[in-house]
Amino acid sequence: MNDVIIIGGGPAGYTAALYSSRAQLDTLVIEKMFSGGQMATADVMENYPGFEEPIGGSDLALRMEKQARKFGTVVLNDEVLELDLDSHIKKVKTKNNTFESKTIILCMGASPKMLGLPNEEKLRGSGVSYCAVCDGAFFRGKTVAVVGGGDTAAEDALYLARFCPKIYIIHRRDAMRATKLLQNELCCNKKIEFLWDSVVEEIEGKFGVEGLKIKNVKTGKLNSISVDGLFVAIGLNPNTSLVKNKVELNKDGYVITDDRMRTNIPGVFAAGDLREKYLRQIITAAADGASAAYTAEQYINENMKYFK
Repeated sequence: MNDVIIIGGGPAGYTAALYSSRAQLDTLVIEKMFSGGQMATADVMENYPGFEEPIGGSDLALRMEKQARKFGTVVLNDEVLELDLDSHIKKVKTKNNTFESKTIILCMGASPKMLGLPNEEKLRGSGVSYCAVCDGAFFRGKTVAVVGGGDTAAEDALYLARFCPKIYIIHRRDAMRATKLLQNELCCNKKIEFLWDSVVEEIEGKFGVEGLKIKNVKTGKLNSISVDGLFVAIGLNPNTSLVKNKVELNKDGYVITDDRMRTNIPGVFAAGDLREKYLRQIITAAADGASAAYTAEQYINENMKYFK
């Protein structure tokens, strides 16, 4: 039986693993895909403390994993299918095994939101993308559009400017929400054109993206632009389907915790982007992970009688 099972190998998960392993707790991280989660899709990060020079998200993810492993964390690539959280000893069922643990830390993160347009899913991977770092190089020399107004949209546009001669930024408001530093970089880049007060009404193309129909939300006027790719950066949906109807969620599906990362179920904690909170950044996910691990250790010490 494990002391701690952490579901998800992003910055929250690996920080929790580091803290719990260093506390001499038997720690297992289960990650169904690759280390880093959303962090691994960031090409360059300049705001993570301790790195004077920019660092890539995948590089930082691998460093976090390596550090956690150094202190004894076991990492398993598998998909969690079901959780039994009703007793003191929790059960985690994966595709290949069933594990028991004294505590669970939920770190499944969040996934990009979709626009919800009829042709969107059909053209996903054929011109529609949710990760500029993953797919940007495929659009070298082509015209693309980015939908969104936050930091991710700004970073995506700047990254795509390395490959593409023309990038449209489509935003439903008349100003970006991105940080001033990013906004300044966008405005200085002659490859980038803003389409303010606008939304995508239709993605045109049968076998690949050929163009977009754009609607001005203030005037109602429709316009068409020719693009070869569409990058969607409009926010996140929490990956909480695994714990729906088990752990208390807010109206948007995020896990509700207190400031010690405790959910409504004793012995179950949550950290990172899937948690209800104000700011979702790598550093806040890491902070959540540290708090969750520390609280999990306290919980184990206080409930030893149930684990004998």
